[in-house]
Formats: sequence, C-alpha cells, structure tokens
Amino acid sequence: MRQEGWDSVVDLIERVVGEDDLLPSVVTGVRTTVREVAGLAPADIAGHTRALLAAATRALAAGRGPTEAELSFVAELGDTRARQGVPIEAVLGAIHVSERAIWSRAREAAAEAGIEARLLLDVRELYDDWAEAVRARLIRAHRAADTGRREADDRNLTILRRLLEGGSAAALAAAEAGLPVTGGLWVLVARPGDAGLEQALRDRPQGLTGHLDGLLVGVLPQAPGTRAGVAAGLAGPAEPEELGAARRLALCALTAAESTGRTGVVHVADVAVLAAVADRADLSAVLTERHRPAWAALGSHAEPVALAVRAWLEAGREVAAAAERLFVHPNTVRNRVQRFAEVTGIDPYDTFGALNAWWLCRAWLVAAEGVEGAG
Repeated sequence: MRQEGWDSVVDLIERVVGEDDLLPSVVTGVRTTVREVAGLAPADIAGHTRALLAAATRALAAGRGPTEAELSFVAELGDTRARQGVPIEAVLGAIHVSERAIWSRAREAAAEAGIEARLLLDVRELYDDWAEAVRARLIRAHRAADTGRREADDRNLTILRRLLEGGSAAALAAAEAGLPVTGGLWVLVARPGDAGLEQALRDRPQGLTGHLDGLLVGVLPQAPGTRAGVAAGLAGPAEPEELGAARRLALCALTAAESTGRTGVVHVADVAVLAAVADRADLSAVLTERHRPAWAALGSHAEPVALAVRAWLEAGREVAAAAERLFVHPNTVRNRVQRFAEVTGIDPYDTFGALNAWWLCRAWLVAAEGVEGAG
C-alpha cells in the first residue's frame, strides 16, 4: 500500500505527535469531553495515549497492521480500564476524541507543507484498519475483565453487607475478606460521584468498597489519609462486631461535614457535636417550634438573619470573616446578630447559647430551602 510520498506523510505525523503541546491538549480534551474518565489521573491518560500514538506511528511507517505485542498492550489497557470501572463506551470515546484532535492537526500541517490531501487520506485509511483491529482487541479484553470484575464486585458487596450488619456474622465476613479481626477496622462513607476517591479506595491493597443504599462505603484496615475534594465521613477503629454502629457514625460525620461545608475525610470525633445535632431531628423540631414566633417576627429578614448568625458563628465570631463570606458590610452582620438575640432570647456569645443559635439557624435555613424546592 506504500507509495511515493508516503514517508513524507509519516514524517509529518511523527512531527505532529512530537509537538510539546499536543499530548496535554489531548488529555485535557479527553477529560473534559468524556465524563467517565475525568477522575483518572492525567498521567494515566497521557501514558496510555503516548503509547498508542507511538505504536500507530510505527505501524504507519512500516505500512502494516498491529503486531501481537501492540495488541497485548491494548489488552492490558482494556483490562486496566475495566478494573477502574470505566465503561468500554467511555474508553472508545476517549480514543475517538484523541484521534480527532491528532488528525485535525495533521490535516492542518499537511496543508501547510503542501502534501496532497489524497496521500494523507491513504495514510488515514491504513490507520483506520490498524485502529479497527486495536478496538476489537480492546473490546474483548475489557469485556473479559469486566465480567471477572463484576463477579468479584458481587462477592465483595455480599461480604460488605455482612460486615456492616455487625455481630458474629461480621467477624466471619472479615476473616473471609482477609481483613484483620483484631486491632480495629475503619468505615468510610461518601456520596458517589468522585471517581478519584472511589479508585483510591479500590486500589488499596486491603479493604472492601461498594455502593450501598446510594452511598459509597468502604471498610478499611487502616485509616485513609486526608484527601482534598469532596466530603467523606470516617469512623473507627472498631471491631468487626461494631461495624454497623461505625457505619452510622461515619454517615453522621458526612452529614455534619456537608452541613458546614467541610471537605476531605472527616472523622466523626472531629465533628462530634455537629454529628449529634444532625442526628436529633426530634430535638431540632422542638427547637424550631419553640422559636416559631421569632421566625415570624423577623419576616422577610428571617433568612438573611439566619445566614448572618450561622456564618458569624462558623467564622469563630469574626465579624469581618462572616461579612466577607456573605458579601455584606461588617455592620450588617453585627446588626443581624443583635436582631437575632433580641427576637429569640438566645445569647450567641454564651457557649451553649451559641450551639442553640447555630442549630436553630441551620434548621430554619433547611426548612426554608425545603419550602423553596417545593415551590
């Protein structure tokens, strides 16, 4: 299939592939366009993309299809993405985004170099044949690995449920999973959606992770390190028999962290008071009922006052910090705190008064959001 001018096109493609800004641009495009791979490390995407580009360029230069060595690498890629939980459609989509960016740049470079479009098209046809064989091997490898992963996940999910039931069944489940039955285990709870956090949990040498009741739950032999990004609740260490209670505490920690805008891994002991508050809907109802007249008296200013008091308390009673957070003048914060104290009779400068004030304002704002959502 090689013809006169073929080498000049291959040289051009090699120059395009070697441009310093190409790979970062491709990786950015892939992570932006294909949501399912956005949580993967850029270095992961870049490494596999670079290897595929190098293999394709060698094949074009030799005028051949993929070798078994190249297909073995592709099979490893399919297996890796399956284990990472990336659907095959997303893997193929990422490759398509990369191809489109590379060939678009190759067409521009060919036009500038005066290379005939027909010759570039012939090279592209050979590439398409190479890519088709690569995609076929990728799909087979991904499906085989995905089947194995799903079977393993089903087994792990069953064990995870038994662990979180607590009691003697949990001790047996821990032994079956290879988790230590003494020394304590840790339970982490987060909202699903952070692919990076989920992958970090799955990549740990020990531990079980799965989706239960709409949450991402992990049982781990060691406490995870601090992680920036989304909030995650953590409880432990606990014996296997106590993991059911630990899961409830981790969920309380997550709820408490979310209520104050905290992110990262948050241990329940670090938000014990907030966790207790979030877990007592009955006392929250009593508190709001007791101060219902105060909410009515504030009228249209109720929400701004609640926001100011809450921000002021969460800022350690620093007026300037609360004002900056709310984009208002510091005197506005002072006035709203004073107004709150007048209508409720709660002294927010007192230690226990501050707790009641924060709890009441949080309850007011949650109720207000519920009314707005219903409307």
